[in-house]
Amino acid sequence: MIDASVRRVSLRDALTALGFVVLVNAVGASATLVGGPDSAWFRALEKPAIYPPPWVFGVVWTLLFSLLGVALFLVWRRGTDRRDVRVALAAFALQFVANLAWTPAFFAAQDLALALGVVAVLWVLVVATVAAFDRVDRRAALLCAPYLVWVTFAAVLNYRFLQLN
Repeated sequence: MIDASVRRVSLRDALTALGFVVLVNAVGASATLVGGPDSAWFRALEKPAIYPPPWVFGVVWTLLFSLLGVALFLVWRRGTDRRDVRVALAAFALQFVANLAWTPAFFAAQDLALALGVVAVLWVLVVATVAAFDRVDRRAALLCAPYLVWVTFAAVLNYRFLQLN
């Protein structure tokens, strides 16, 4: 039996949520236009033992950006007239800018230390985003938890790259 507190999702809500998912994935993927793991520089780096197979990154980032898109939708739909929603959306925007900055720092600038600094800032901003989302919609905050775990792993991975190279 379905709990009466569970709201039916309208077609409009589903399409709007899908729009958020597509938007977050498209913007998130845009950073790869400035560089990526196919460069000779990256191929020449010594890889840490914890470096996953390359295909994992595309799968994980697509899943994470999709979860973030749904989380963003859940916060946004609460109404941008609310201060807590505006704060949460601003926190999301800041952390997303930091997320987008990591790829150019690592791959284009080829600066492992700078990239580690960017991912450290990103981690702090993701924690702040999760906290801000939690004040608006607990489900949105929970949808961001896998992202925080992955950013933590990315920071450790970046650090290991720096140590080895």
